[in-house]
Amino acid sequence: QVQLVESGGGLVQAGGSLRLSCTASGLPLSEYVVGWFRQAPGKEREFVATISRSGYKTDYADAVKGRLTISRIHGENRVNLQMNNLKPEDTAVYYCAADFSLSVSTVRVQRSQYDYWGQGTQVTVSS
Repeated sequence: QVQLVESGGGLVQAGGSLRLSCTASGLPLSEYVVGWFRQAPGKEREFVATISRSGYKTDYADAVKGRLTISRIHGENRVNLQMNNLKPEDTAVYYCAADFSLSVSTVRVQRSQYDYWGQGTQVTVSS
C-alpha cells in the first residue's frame, strides 16, 4: 500500500522556522518526483516546491524563493521542506505529492501531474 505521510507542522511566530518531512512507504521515493503544495482556507491548493529524482534540480514558487528549501534524504525514503523566515501568509495545510519519473532531472509544478498525495500537515504562522 502506497502511503505518503507529512510531519513537522505546527504553530510558529512570524520569522520562525519549521522543517516538514514527507515519508513514503510502499514506493521508493528515489524513483519519484516529489512536490510540496499548500492550501489555505478558502483558497486553491497551490504549488510550493518540487525536487527531481536526483535531487539536483529544484523549483520553487516565487512567494517562497529564498525562504524554503526542499531536499532529499537519501537512504531514508524521505523528502524535507525547510521553512525559514515564515510569514503569516504561509499559513496553510501543506501536502507532499509524488509522481513516478523515468528522468532523474524532471521536476513538476502542476497538481494534476502527481499521482500520490499525503493527508497534509497544518502550518500556522502567527504575526
